[in-house]
Amino acid sequence: MTRIAITGASGNYGRAAADRMVAQGRAADLILMSRTPAKLADRTAQGCDVRQGDFDDPASLTRAFAGADKLLLISGTRVGARVAQHRAAVEAAVAQGVKHIIYTSFIGIDEPANPAEVRHDHIETERLIRESGAAFTFLRDAHYADAMILMAGPGVMASGQWISNAGDGREAMVWRDDCVASAVAVLTGTGHEGQTYNITGPDLQTFSEVTAIMAEVTGMPLAYVAVDDAAQYAMFDAMGIPRRPVDDLSVAGIPWNSDDMVTFGQAIREGFLAICSDDVVRLTGRPARSVRQMIEDNADMLRAAAAVR
Repeated sequence: MTRIAITGASGNYGRAAADRMVAQGRAADLILMSRTPAKLADRTAQGCDVRQGDFDDPASLTRAFAGADKLLLISGTRVGARVAQHRAAVEAAVAQGVKHIIYTSFIGIDEPANPAEVRHDHIETERLIRESGAAFTFLRDAHYADAMILMAGPGVMASGQWISNAGDGREAMVWRDDCVASAVAVLTGTGHEGQTYNITGPDLQTFSEVTAIMAEVTGMPLAYVAVDDAAQYAMFDAMGIPRRPVDDLSVAGIPWNSDDMVTFGQAIREGFLAICSDDVVRLTGRPARSVRQMIEDNADMLRAAAAVR
C-alpha cells in the first residue's frame, strides 16, 4: 500500500483530488491535511486519515506527514509569501521519509524576466524540492479557466466589459479539474519521477478572443477593454481588493489580491505565459477541455449575471 498525503485537503483542489481517489477505492491510502480538520468530517467517514496541519506550524506538518510515501504539495494561498511555508512542508516530508513530492507549480517560471509575482514562490519551491533528496514531479498549471469564467465571468457579464491589463497576450487557460486529473494520474501512476509537466488548456487565446466567445455563446454584447497596469490597480482598489494577500479573505467571492493579478496580466501581455502543451492528454488519456466548453456549460449562469444590467 502506498500512502499519499495531500495538503490543503479541504480546499477546492485538494477536495477534488481526494474525490477522485476515493472513487478509485483508495480512501484508506489517503492522509488528508487541513488547518481545520472539522471541514473534512465526511472524509473520516469515508475511511481517510484526516490530520491537522498548518504551513505556519512546522511541528504540525511533521505529525501530518508521518507514514506517507508520496506527498501532493498543493501550493499555499499567500502569494508572495509562500516560500517559507513550502520549505517547512518539504523539510517535514523529508524528515518523515516521504519518497516522492508532487508539487502544483506554475507555467513560465523558467524565464527570470517573467514579472508574475507567483514566479518567485514557485521557482524557489521547485529548487527546495530538487535539493531535498526526494523524488519530484512538478505540475506547472496554467491560469485556471474557472477563475476567469466562473468567478470573474459574472462581473464581466453584469458590466458588459472585460477590463484587463493583459493586452493582446495569449495564454492557454485550463480547467482546474483537468489539473486535478493530471495530479491524480501522477499520484497513482509510475515513471513520473524527475518530470515537469505543463498542464494547459488546448488553445492559446487572448482575453479579447475569450470575451468574443462569451458574447457569442450567451448572446449578450460584451466589449474587451485593454488598460495599463495603473488603471488595473485603480479598478481593483475601487473594488476593495487588497494589494497583498489576506488569509481567508474574498472580495465578490474571489480570494484574490491585486499585486498578484496585475503582475499576472503583465506576464500575459509580455508573452511569458504563451505556453500550450499536450501533457493533459498524455497523463489522463483524454484531451484538455476548452474555455469555450466551460462557457457553453455555464451559459445560463452567465446570462443570469447579465440580467442585472
